[in-house]
Amino acid sequence: MEAEQVVAKILSDAQAEAVKIRRDAEEKENAEQTQLDSQLEEYQKQTGKLAKRAAEEKRAHILAAARMEIAKELLAEKRKLLDEVFDKVRKQIASLPDNEYRQVMAKLMVSAVETGDEEVIVDNNEKRINEDFINEVNQQLGGKGHLKLSSRKQNIGGGFILTRGKIKTNASIPVLLEQAKKDLETELAKELFS
Repeated sequence: MEAEQVVAKILSDAQAEAVKIRRDAEEKENAEQTQLDSQLEEYQKQTGKLAKRAAEEKRAHILAAARMEIAKELLAEKRKLLDEVFDKVRKQIASLPDNEYRQVMAKLMVSAVETGDEEVIVDNNEKRINEDFINEVNQQLGGKGHLKLSSRKQNIGGGFILTRGKIKTNASIPVLLEQAKKDLETELAKELFS
């Protein structure tokens, strides 16, 4: 073999090897690109899922906050209405005709009496609960009726307070209305958080 043929053979083998190396490199690059594309697609899917979940959670949080705010506003409105209603009730009780007022107070007093020998304290301006009224209530109480009208008066806003020693039963109109109002507010709070 001549030197030219040897050189040609080496060049031919080198070219064949270069083509094979280039083809292997391209195949490897294509395989890696396919793998990278697959990973990128998977990352995009995961990112999309995470973004969707985050958006759903944010939406749920916003809706829950909005519902809570609406419920608070509704509760505030109901409280305002309750205040108005109880103010009207207080005024209506104060302006009841004497006979009706005495009937209401007599029922309250009979139900509030424990021993029957309590002292009855009334408001400074009370004219309808007097000795005659106390005598009528004592008659309703029967043998248990030994109530006495106190000479002490207090600024209680209507109604009465029964006292016996250190024990007091406050049946004043403001206290009774406040208790009824608290009971209703408790019901409203249950509605808010149910």
